[in-house]
Amino acid sequence: MNKKLAAALSGGAVLVLTLSGCSDDSDNKVNDWAKKVCDQVQPQLQKIANANAAIQQQTADNSKPADVQKTDAAAFQQISQAYKALGAAVDSAGPPPVDDGETTQREAVKELNASSVAYANLKTKVDALDTGDQAKFADGLKGVADELNKISTSGDQALKKLQSGEVGSAMAKQKGCQKPKPSAPPASAPSAPAAASKSAAPSKPASPSKSASPSASATGKS
Repeated sequence: MNKKLAAALSGGAVLVLTLSGCSDDSDNKVNDWAKKVCDQVQPQLQKIANANAAIQQQTADNSKPADVQKTDAAAFQQISQAYKALGAAVDSAGPPPVDDGETTQREAVKELNASSVAYANLKTKVDALDTGDQAKFADGLKGVADELNKISTSGDQALKKLQSGEVGSAMAKQKGCQKPKPSAPPASAPSAPAAASKSAAPSKPASPSKSASPSASATGKS
């Protein structure tokens, strides 16, 4: 019953996961800005990867609705918090030293925060699902997956702009802005609820992709 949700997540993205890391034509000021952002970005990308992995693990047809609900709610909260932190990272770094940098930064932060709120709303919807009726729960989960698809495919123009030109080239060279592999424990672990305790309206954790809200669609290239 969680397969569609897992599939929708795999289509999502996070801020810098579309970066290829092959260009080296940015100047020192831009490189310094990119490092400042990416050093803060990596822990949040890791949280999003772990949360996505937790939902992926809870996709068996015989998974209990209560277990799926607990896992998905914790994962969405974690993603929401990560996106909010991503927005804060881009905001605290200041405008990138390029033409129209202030506008680019402001719009990217706006999208990341919007993603955080969107994922927080998904958590609320998952928490409200009826786990006592498996058919109703499955239908509700389908609705959540549909919402997730919308989040993953809308409103990422500002993030795409941030990832283009000199700024994108500089960020692509930073290890902190590369796609991480999931690490244990995932969001579904017993300790997850505490680790994912709400720090702010999510989002963006919700991430990045919308993943960037956020999210820009990711190619996962490295």
